[in-house]
Amino acid sequence: MFRYSTARLRQLASPLLKRGARRTQMSAAEKSGRPNIGPNPFWTSGRVVAFTAFTGSATYLYGANDYGPRSGLPWVTSNKPRYANTALMEKAIDELRYALGEDAISTDDEDLHLHGYSEWSSINIDQLPVAVAYPKSTEEVSQIAKVCHRYKVPMIPYSGGSSLEANFSAPYGGMSIDFSHMDQIISLHPDDMDVVVQPSVPWMSLNEQIKDSGLFFPVDPGPSARIGGMVGTSCSGTNAVRYGTMKDWVINLTVVLADGTVIKTRRRPRKSSAGYNLTNLFIGSEGTLGLVTEITLKLTVIPQETSVAVVTFPTIRDAAAAASKVMRAGIPVAAMEIMDEVQMSVINRAGSTAKKWKEVPTMFFKFSGTKAGVQENVKLVKAIAGAHKSGQFEFAIDAEEQKTLWSARKESLWSMLALRKEGQEVWSTDVAVPLSRLPDIIEISKKEMDDLGLFASILGHIGDGNFHESIMYNSKDPKERAAVEKCIKDMVDRALEMEGTCTGEHGIGLGKKDSLMKELGLDTINVMKNIKAALDPFWLMNPGKIMDLPS
Repeated sequence: MFRYSTARLRQLASPLLKRGARRTQMSAAEKSGRPNIGPNPFWTSGRVVAFTAFTGSATYLYGANDYGPRSGLPWVTSNKPRYANTALMEKAIDELRYALGEDAISTDDEDLHLHGYSEWSSINIDQLPVAVAYPKSTEEVSQIAKVCHRYKVPMIPYSGGSSLEANFSAPYGGMSIDFSHMDQIISLHPDDMDVVVQPSVPWMSLNEQIKDSGLFFPVDPGPSARIGGMVGTSCSGTNAVRYGTMKDWVINLTVVLADGTVIKTRRRPRKSSAGYNLTNLFIGSEGTLGLVTEITLKLTVIPQETSVAVVTFPTIRDAAAAASKVMRAGIPVAAMEIMDEVQMSVINRAGSTAKKWKEVPTMFFKFSGTKAGVQENVKLVKAIAGAHKSGQFEFAIDAEEQKTLWSARKESLWSMLALRKEGQEVWSTDVAVPLSRLPDIIEISKKEMDDLGLFASILGHIGDGNFHESIMYNSKDPKERAAVEKCIKDMVDRALEMEGTCTGEHGIGLGKKDSLMKELGLDTINVMKNIKAALDPFWLMNPGKIMDLPS
């Protein structure tokens, strides 16, 4: 196998060294206007890391993988990723079909469209994946990754397909990896209160299958969500105010890295201080660092008593203010959700629930715990809501009615999508702010949406400062789309001004990369890029999501 000598590597690196020498006259601090404290040698720690990465990559390119002129594959001579051309993509497809079977790889037009376009997403692009892989095990995912790595084929994980920020789009083509055949509960450990699952297990199906154990998994996003996608976006749902978000319920992950290496982030105890927290590194990474193939989840005990109530308010601000007071009082509600009058109208018009709702700002409460605890919490919440002009609380009388009441909230986005006419789209996105700022941002954002003159609503997980805007618009009218885009952008910018975040649970995808830069700044994004480059030096894993490719 051909390898370059150290002397040749120095020769390859000489342009980098010369550029660095020229730049020593003006430091990064001087360029930015910050004071230059102390000496500024060329060999800073950052440049040492960059040079080490360069020489390591050169050795790797011409060593372990024989990736260079002799192999007939393109040699990446700059930091900008270069992906497989058509001929190499076809070679990768042929190899995978030979290894995994003809049915494991699809190039059907309908399949490609399904895996590159989403009716849920606020953003879609023309580019589609070139092929779709259907692995059935971690070992097959590893095989797929090894072949894609050899030929430099981008890999895009696909789980439930209900993401909202183009998280599974394929801006650079490549291979969509659909985990639909990996939908099994591998093992349930009721005494340890945990379960091991594959990525395509739906969270609702999981709870149905394990209910006889007296345990449940409390993270509850949209009904169609699956565990793999929930890990990828670090989602939450209506129960987050009581139980937290996805990152609080994942014990460990089995992950296939870009080159096909399989790792497990930690073992099964709920508590560990052994090494880096790699589990949380992959949660929320949207498949940009690796492909998650197994997940060990914590479970918790099904509450002894659950009560669901609905209450109306004269204004959205009154409802938000009441929610803030409930949280400040320390009342352990299981869930606290808000929907404005437009969203309540959506529910009625779509007919997705069996009940006719009042079309005014409405809050949905879920109380759980012991019978005595639930009664006490209901009493406290009713007092706070009454002080903020609430109407009468309407309580479900049994489990079936609880489902009916709560279904209005859970079916909200689906109800709005059901009302679309030809050419219409729904732009749905979220932000989160500190609790004290929630009434302000909701009131202002609501007014700006109303000023659009479009069918637009606010709803959200008001108990943890996370709310959503959903706006229906004519996708064929550029002016209308531009107005909606400005409204959404202003809402996101306002959240950032309030020390909030551009997304509470939807993730970044393609849609919010600019907002993430505003939120965290270039230095923090560069740390993320360095982590990405260390695990995926050729930027093959879901490229273009969260951050832009090196140029």
